[in-house]
Amino acid sequence: MKIDEGIKQHITDRVKTLPHAPGVYRFLDAAGTVIYVGKAKDLHRRVAQYFTSRSTENKKTRMLVRKIADIRHTVVPTETDALLLENSLIKELQPRYNVLLKDDKTYPWVCIKNEDFPRIIVTRRVVKDGSRYYGPYPGGGTLKVLLDLIRQLYPLRSCSLSLSADAIAQKKYVPCLNYHIHRCKAPCIGEQTKEEYNDNMEAIRSIIKGRLSDVRRMLQQQMSAAAGACKFEEAQKIKERLAKLEHYQVKSVIVNPLMPDVDVFSIMVDGDVAYGNFLRVVQGAVTQAHTVEMTMGIEEEREALLSYFIAEMVGLIGRLNRQALVPFLPDHTLDGTEYVIPKRGDKLKLLALSERNCRLFRLDRLKQLENIHPDRHADRILSAVQRDLNMTTLPAHIECFDNSNIQGAFPVSSCVVFRQARPSKRDYRLFNVKTVEGPDDFATMREVVTRRYKRMLEEQEPLPQLIVIDGGKGQLHAAYEALQSLGLEQKITTVGLAKRLEEIYFVGDSIPLFLDKNSATLRLLMQLRDEAHRFGVTHHRNRRSKSLTTTQLTTIDGVGKRTAEKLLIAFKSIDRIKKASTDELKQITGTKTAEAIKKYFS
Repeated sequence: MKIDEGIKQHITDRVKTLPHAPGVYRFLDAAGTVIYVGKAKDLHRRVAQYFTSRSTENKKTRMLVRKIADIRHTVVPTETDALLLENSLIKELQPRYNVLLKDDKTYPWVCIKNEDFPRIIVTRRVVKDGSRYYGPYPGGGTLKVLLDLIRQLYPLRSCSLSLSADAIAQKKYVPCLNYHIHRCKAPCIGEQTKEEYNDNMEAIRSIIKGRLSDVRRMLQQQMSAAAGACKFEEAQKIKERLAKLEHYQVKSVIVNPLMPDVDVFSIMVDGDVAYGNFLRVVQGAVTQAHTVEMTMGIEEEREALLSYFIAEMVGLIGRLNRQALVPFLPDHTLDGTEYVIPKRGDKLKLLALSERNCRLFRLDRLKQLENIHPDRHADRILSAVQRDLNMTTLPAHIECFDNSNIQGAFPVSSCVVFRQARPSKRDYRLFNVKTVEGPDDFATMREVVTRRYKRMLEEQEPLPQLIVIDGGKGQLHAAYEALQSLGLEQKITTVGLAKRLEEIYFVGDSIPLFLDKNSATLRLLMQLRDEAHRFGVTHHRNRRSKSLTTTQLTTIDGVGKRTAEKLLIAFKSIDRIKKASTDELKQITGTKTAEAIKKYFS
C-alpha cells in the first residue's frame, strides 16, 4: 500500500516536534482509530526509530508503519508514569498491534466488603466500591483452603443485613442459625462489638497477605492472657487455632522463611504468543500466583514484554514488594522496587519455579487448542514451520523419506505423508529398491524420490510444499538431484534432518539451522522423521523375515518358492507348519512333498 505524500509529510512534521521527554505515544490510522500505543524514555528518539529502514525489517512492523496517519503523545513526569499510563491505555483502547492479554476465564478474588461489619466473599468481578480485593487466585483449591482456615479461626457473619449502630440498638434483627452453631457471634444483636470484629478482620487481612507470624504472635498473646486469667477453656480454643495456623503454614512454606518478601516475574516467548508468570512470596510462602497469555501484534523485545507484564500485575495487585526477581532487566523499571537477577540459592529456585509455571501453562494452552480447535492448532504449527524454514507457502502437505537396509540387503525406502500437521496413513508409500546394489544410501534416495514424484506428475496429483529427508547433506543433495531431473527443484522446499544434533540442512547451504528443542517446527520434523523410520523398519523386518523363512522351506526336496509361499499363507508361520499333520500338509502340497516336509522337521 502506497503512503499518501501529504500524510507522509504530516507524520514527518509530527516526529520533528516530539519532545525529548518520557511519555506515551499513540499511532492512529486514516479513520482516526488508535492502532498502537507505546511508551518511551525519549519520545522523539523512540518514535523516529519506526521510520528507519532497520525498524521496518519485520513484516508486521512494516504493515503498522504503512497504516499510520497521525501521531499523538502525552508527556509524563517519569518513566514509571509512562509505563503505567501505557498499560492503562492498552486495556482501554485494545489497539490492534499491541500486546494484549488473552484470558478465556476470570480468576477469583477475595473481597472484604466496605461495611460496618465487613463480610468476606469470593468474586470474579472487581468493583471500585471501597471494598478491599485480594488476589487473583489461580484456582478454587487454594482459595478454598484459605477460606476454610479463616472460618475455623474467626467466626464471621455471612448475612447481608445492614448492621448500622441504630439498627442494632433498636434490636431490629434476630440471630440466625449460624449463631446457634457457633459460626457467627451475632453482631446483629450486639453480642459482638465492632472493635472485636474489626480486630478479627485485621488478623484475617494478615492471613490473606501471608503474614502469618503477626497472627501467630497475636494468638499467643491472647492465649497467655486467657491462661493468666484462669480462662482455661478459652485458652485451649486459642491453642487449637494456633495448631490449625501452624498446619496451614507448614503446607505452604517452600523456601527459607527468613527470606525477605519478594515478587517473582518470568516471561516465555513462543512465536507471536508470550506467557508471563507472577509469584508473590511473603515470609517464605507463595501467597499469590498468576499466569497469563499475551498475543503480540508486532514483534516485541522480551524486555518490553516483561515491562508490560509487570505493569499489568501492578494494576491487579497494587504496589510491588521492595524487591522483584526477574530473568533479565525490563526496559522500564518502577520506582521503589529493586530488580534482581538471581544467580544461586533460594531466589534462583523461586525464579525456576516461576519459569516452570510458564512452561506448564503453555503446554496446557496448546493441549486445549489441539482438543478444542484442531484446525487452529495445525495452522499455528504450520505457520511456525513456514517462518522457521523461510518458506513462501504454508506447508499443509509434507512428505518425509527414510532408507532401511542391512549391509545393502533387503533395501527398503519409506515415504510418510502429513496433511495439516497430522499423519495421513492412507497416503504412506513403501519402495522396494530396484536399481541399487549394495549399501548406497545416496543412490537409493535418488531412485525413490525420482519414482515417487515422476508417478505423481504422471497421475497429476498435487505435490507437497515441503520434503523432509532423513539424513544430512549427502542424502539431501541426492534428493535434490532427483527433483532437478524432474524440474521440481524450485517448486518444492527440501530440507534434511540429521540425527546427531537434530540440525536442519538446506540445499546449497553448508551451515545447518539449529532450532530450540521445544520449538513446534523441530518437534513436527522429528515426528515426521520418526514415523518414516518406524514405517520403513517395520516393512524391512517383514520382508527380511519372509525371505529367510521362504529360504528355509525351499531347502526341502520338492518345495519350491511358490509352494513355500502357499504353505506360509495357509499356516501363517514355520512353527505351525512343523506341528501340522501329514494329512493337513497334503491338502496344500500333495502326498510325496507332505511326507518330505514331515521328515525334514522331525
